[in-house]
Amino acid sequence: MEIKTLFTDKAPVAIGPYSQGKIANGFLYLSGQIPVDSKSGEVTGSTIEEQTRTVLDNIEVLLNAAGTDFSAVVKTTCLLSTMADFGAFNKLYAEKFITNPARSCFAVKELPKGVLVEVETIACLN
Repeated sequence: MEIKTLFTDKAPVAIGPYSQGKIANGFLYLSGQIPVDSKSGEVTGSTIEEQTRTVLDNIEVLLNAAGTDFSAVVKTTCLLSTMADFGAFNKLYAEKFITNPARSCFAVKELPKGVLVEVETIACLN
């Protein structure tokens, strides 16, 4: 089995010992994306809406770098700092993930850099 590492300078670089994504057996596994600007490396936005837009933009850039788009996504894992943001997050999420992939969504105690949202994505490349 061949495993390829996905990298594009149009998305934020990993802030730890992991990659932006891996391609294996016809699937793309993206690391969790947080609302970080790809150029500055800084968190963008202070509201769930602003941060969710940045996360979705980062995911789109990574999907495109792998030669695909949101229509190929089969599973997401969504992490929120509070379930009070669930409705606002879902509204923006639904605009991009129009094929309704399988999904888990959790409220967690804390996310990297104190952000409000993180989304991990799996897409089929075949």
